[in-house]
Amino acid sequence: MPHTAPDRRTLRRTAGVIGAGAIGAVAVISLGAAPALAADPAPGLVLGKITPPEGMKPGSSFDVPVTFTNTGPADLSKVWIAYSVTEGLSQAELPSNCLRYEVSSFDEAPSRSDAVCEFDQTVKPGVVYAPQTPVTIKALDRALYDDLSVSVANYDAAPSEGASKPVRGIGPAVKLVERPDAPAAEPGSAEHEDWDRVSVRVTADSTADFQVTGDALKGEVGETVDLRAKFTNAGPGWVLPELGAPSTRILIKMPAGTKVTKTDGFCNKVDTGTYECGTAQAWVEAAYVGTYDFKLKITKAVAGAEGSIALAGPARPFDENKKNDKAAITLDVAGSGSTGGTGGSTGGGGSTGGDGSTGGDGSSSTGGSGSSSTGGSGSTGGTGGSSTSGTSGDSAVDGDLASTGSGPALPLAGAAAAALAVGTGTVVVMRRRAARR
Repeated sequence: MPHTAPDRRTLRRTAGVIGAGAIGAVAVISLGAAPALAADPAPGLVLGKITPPEGMKPGSSFDVPVTFTNTGPADLSKVWIAYSVTEGLSQAELPSNCLRYEVSSFDEAPSRSDAVCEFDQTVKPGVVYAPQTPVTIKALDRALYDDLSVSVANYDAAPSEGASKPVRGIGPAVKLVERPDAPAAEPGSAEHEDWDRVSVRVTADSTADFQVTGDALKGEVGETVDLRAKFTNAGPGWVLPELGAPSTRILIKMPAGTKVTKTDGFCNKVDTGTYECGTAQAWVEAAYVGTYDFKLKITKAVAGAEGSIALAGPARPFDENKKNDKAAITLDVAGSGSTGGTGGSTGGGGSTGGDGSTGGDGSSSTGGSGSSSTGGSGSTGGTGGSSTSGTSGDSAVDGDLASTGSGPALPLAGAAAAALAVGTGTVVVMRRRAARR
């Protein structure tokens, strides 16, 4: 969708708004695209390197050591430093010169928390500065894969869209101090005019148990029956995949002697009687439950007819329990002699929970053929991920649908472009997603 070019101030402020969860973008605008940007002198703020913690466990904390240099030609009278974290992390007690904003999920970005700290003091060229006291980040119980983003700007980088009212910190105000022991950034090394940002992946020593539940169907030849299969994240961690990768995919195979007459909106046909399904977002919340609803017409009696639901897609090193990764879908046809089964997860505890998913992003998958997602296609996540085409309740006769061969439709090209944009100092402009449910 084409966008008119915003003015220079809009570009500046947009850059500061982008947090760690904003990497899945729908539009990219280069800072160097507007000739007017070269008219003013560039302060050239440059952040030092940030090393993510190792071996962190849920409930533990770590400090974020931030340094930066003004590589421009003149003093700055004020700067802002922002700390953005995804939902498995939280800023601990903040000083009183910082404001905290909770930002809800939208477009391809998961929810996040932004802390923006104002430093009303002179910043000299060529001098390395750091906050007198570092901000502390805490890993929450659901921490597993998270993003931490730190930015410095010569303007207020507060988020403007989808953010809660700010809450001021209650700790003593913190000032900037000079750090002569730290290496200064070279003049001309700044990638942006008046801001800089560093993002790192923070991994906690935790797990997430992905599991599936099948179904037990009964009916007569000629009858249409309802199939409901489930995917659950039993936690404790939430899963935020890398950009362009889905958290998982689900493969559903129908029992012999049936014909699909109605397909779930989060699923695509990949072979005769076989469907690949995605999740509501690329990320998967702790305690997420997704349901997949189909209608099957029993075309003939096949003794012992059995289908299945199984986890597929990328490797899941965080999921140590593989016994509940596959479950049976049984069919008992009157007069066929088949007895059917329980439809629970094989070899392990079947997934539990209601028909809807709950999560920090405020979305829920409330059963019924993925109808919780609006907009025509399954949505993808903050770092890109799995989605499936079609709207909830799309009808399709099994024999008439063309096999896609590629599973759920993934906007990988757009996600890859967004990843490149983040790495080269471009600015991502995003629109708010309408409520899914």
